[in-house]
Amino acid sequence: MIYKQWIAPEIYNLTSEMEHHDPAKTALKWLDEHGAYEEITYGELLKQANQLANGLAGLGLHKGDRVLVMVPRRIIAYVIYLACLKTGLAIIPSSEMLRAKDLAYRLKHSEARAVIAWSGVTEEVDKIGEDIQTLDYRIAVSPQGTAIKDRWLGLDKLMEGQPETFATVETHRDDMAILAYTSGTTGNPKGVVHSHGWGYAHLRITAANWLDIQESDTVWATAAPGWQKWIWSPFLSILGSGATGFVYNGSFHPNRYLKLIHDYGIQVLCCTPTEYRLMSKIDGLNQYDLSNLRSAVSAGEPLNEEVINEFRRHFNLTIRDGYGQTESTLLIGALKDAPLRIGSMGRSIAEGLVEIIDEDGIPVPAGQVGDIAVHSAMPALFQHYYQDPERKLACMHGDFFVTGDRAKKDAEGYFWFEGRGDDIIISSGYTIGPFEVEEALMKHQAVKECAVVASPDYIRGHVVKAFIVLKEEIVGSPELIRELQNHVKEWTAPYKYPRKIEFIQDLPKTSSGKIRRIELRQQEQTNSQE
Repeated sequence: MIYKQWIAPEIYNLTSEMEHHDPAKTALKWLDEHGAYEEITYGELLKQANQLANGLAGLGLHKGDRVLVMVPRRIIAYVIYLACLKTGLAIIPSSEMLRAKDLAYRLKHSEARAVIAWSGVTEEVDKIGEDIQTLDYRIAVSPQGTAIKDRWLGLDKLMEGQPETFATVETHRDDMAILAYTSGTTGNPKGVVHSHGWGYAHLRITAANWLDIQESDTVWATAAPGWQKWIWSPFLSILGSGATGFVYNGSFHPNRYLKLIHDYGIQVLCCTPTEYRLMSKIDGLNQYDLSNLRSAVSAGEPLNEEVINEFRRHFNLTIRDGYGQTESTLLIGALKDAPLRIGSMGRSIAEGLVEIIDEDGIPVPAGQVGDIAVHSAMPALFQHYYQDPERKLACMHGDFFVTGDRAKKDAEGYFWFEGRGDDIIISSGYTIGPFEVEEALMKHQAVKECAVVASPDYIRGHVVKAFIVLKEEIVGSPELIRELQNHVKEWTAPYKYPRKIEFIQDLPKTSSGKIRRIELRQQEQTNSQE
């Protein structure tokens, strides 16, 4: 069997990767934008996780139950994830930006038994008008002294007085560990099922070969809890490697980020392309000393060659691209110590793992554009879409799972990105399905029809653009644009709102009436090049 070295032991819980580090070593350094600072050792982190695991088990939550977790960049996020996994619970990572509608779907679809939410966002759960029959527990995480709402349990109370040891529940490598929801081109988000064995493979592929994390490193991965990328890097790659993670809970400012890299001696950095772009554009970039920074990587979308060259010029440091999906782990990348081709996605992490295939699942010749596809024997490929097993089968072409992206591969094995094969929008690393935005827009009384596509943007890679046909006698205006944008923010996560809106008379359609988003995307691409 190929990729045998990435297959986990049959009985395996991914938290075992964190159990054997020096308990006195600093696991996390946490800072917020107001200057508050905390540290925690591996020993103390596991003690707190064990206390919470005992509390969760005491409620009657048991192996296989799903728990939705919605917390910010705080040390308690790591405690919660460790505790849930040690208890055998499956985590539904959820952004604090999700609205009641988003949460209701996830809770119902997953049949979640509990939600653990930061006190500042519990009100979105309480806004859900319908009864979630499976939801037995609402657990609030709050700063010390903050009052807990009715119907909510306090997480600190749940941990209080609990033993500091916990026998990790025995899990099989195929048992569900993560249920991540990702946007689709039509309909509601898909529930991606990852097992404990996925974590084993991910750690051995990504932390060592791409991030290049060493146990002595201080690592800053900027992703926030609620996203699969947070599990990839800040959680699993850092703690699994026994390194020290730096956590900054504050808004992004390029000068502030560069100063923090220097002040905290960051040795490994994982940022979004948008963050790198904005850092590269500041005046006086050469005033910052990043000499401790040994490894810098970027993921989410292709990074501009200009940005890579700017970091090379000022810091003698090459940012290395990486490509993966919610459904997998790193698949293609500029791996450590490998020859680089600027502008390329890099190479497959293993020979034959990723190919460019045609519609019959056959690898195409070098230089020919096709579908990026990953071999089905890959241990870090997701198991299935929750409650929709046929959906994965529909994405299989021969022995390969088709990612939905298009590229070509040259004779030396380097991949060159061509674009999305579907209507998904990736903006500043966020994956956005057009249906979610269109559904929100159609709830506004002024909208007759609409279509949402990606529009090229230098900073964010792409932004969401909505083409809107208004109802008769309604006239488009800047005021209506702002009203529609705010309307979308109220109905779904704010990062999905259309930054651009264009009012048109008719949408391009096929003879059967299907909207031709591809025509609108091509129009945007052409306009951006003029």
